[in-house]
Amino acid sequence: MRQRGRRDRLPDGRDSSNRWMITYADLITLLLIFFVILYAMSSLDQEKYSGVISSLQRSFQTGNGVLGGGNGLLDGGKGEKNEGSLENRDGQSGADSQSAVIPSATPDGGSGQAAASPSPRELAFRQQEAKLAELMNVITEYVQTNHLGGQIFVADKPQGIAITLSDRFLFDVGKADLKPAAYPALHQLSGLFRGIGAMVSIEGHTDNRPVLPSSRYVDNWELSGARALSVLRFFLEKEGLKPSQFQYAGYADTRPAADNATESGRQKNRRVEIIVLRQLQEE
Repeated sequence: MRQRGRRDRLPDGRDSSNRWMITYADLITLLLIFFVILYAMSSLDQEKYSGVISSLQRSFQTGNGVLGGGNGLLDGGKGEKNEGSLENRDGQSGADSQSAVIPSATPDGGSGQAAASPSPRELAFRQQEAKLAELMNVITEYVQTNHLGGQIFVADKPQGIAITLSDRFLFDVGKADLKPAAYPALHQLSGLFRGIGAMVSIEGHTDNRPVLPSSRYVDNWELSGARALSVLRFFLEKEGLKPSQFQYAGYADTRPAADNATESGRQKNRRVEIIVLRQLQEE
């Protein structure tokens, strides 16, 4: 029979009444480790965190919504719904209430806000585009009226309006002197170039066959350049156009328009292209 007040002892001599302290100490240690881990996982770079918070606050407080015209989320937080929300207080859908968010259109097709005035250079480009469109229409009508569809071709290319003239229309075989029959068409073009306000590039092209031994030109490079120069001199000397408006080049057979393996292809490659470039003249 145990005596009252006697404490049981463990076999190793320790008092059994203190066993709860071991469990308590283990629990405290685990809790400490747990909170250390939580702290490590939630540790933030305070400088970056403050920067992000400040940026968000400025964005919300500016009052410039995505659609423009709405109040910021932090300006007027009085429990009222934002006018740009999908459904307003009257039960109207967002599509019906967008007039409160999106500026109304003005009669000229712009927004209610004052549009930035175009720069003088932008206005000049717009005027030039209008002139280029008119130029293409006039030349197309001229070609159709004079039945020159097989000799003169007009195309709107990215670099500008390209007017292609067949070598048979301009020159005799192997020569670079203009035929008198080509004068009326070139005269018509010169009148159109006079007020176009754009650079005009005159480019000579040949097929891949070498020049004849009796030719006055060394090779196709020289022949194509001489043909382009003949057209240029017509505009300058006979029509009195400004030299600063023009440039010319000879490309020989390096830029074929068709296959040189056939006669019809070679005929298409022997040409002079007059391109009204999409660029303003430098004053």
